Amino acid sequence: MRTARRSWAMRALLSVLIFVLSLCVAHAETGIAAFYGGGRTASGEVSGPNGLTAAHRTLPFGTKVLVTNMRNGRTVVVRIIDRGPYGRGRVIDVSRAAARELDMIGSGTTSVSIVRQ
Repeated sequence: MRTARRSWAMRALLSVLIFVLSLCVAHAETGIAAFYGGGRTASGEVSGPNGLTAAHRTLPFGTKVLVTNMRNGRTVVVRIIDRGPYGRGRVIDVSRAAARELDMIGSGTTSVSIVRQ
């Protein structure tokens, strides 16, 4: 009986440890970014072109991510406030201000890496 309890307790402890460690691992993706204008967002916020914000399909609202333009190395930290993008191959849509920081206004899209902060 005692061995069974210890075994169960060890499995429970191991499960909790694995769960906590999985939360600590940085979320990283690569793909295409585009930029979009302001308006009402899925989070309920009204997005303007001057905020450093973005849309992502799955990251929780309020999450900050470091976006790196793979073509020129420029970076910006944005806050997720919307859902999307829904275009093929795109991983994030950033605000116009973030696009300026990434120097991607002229091209409209660029290859990026995103890392959860």
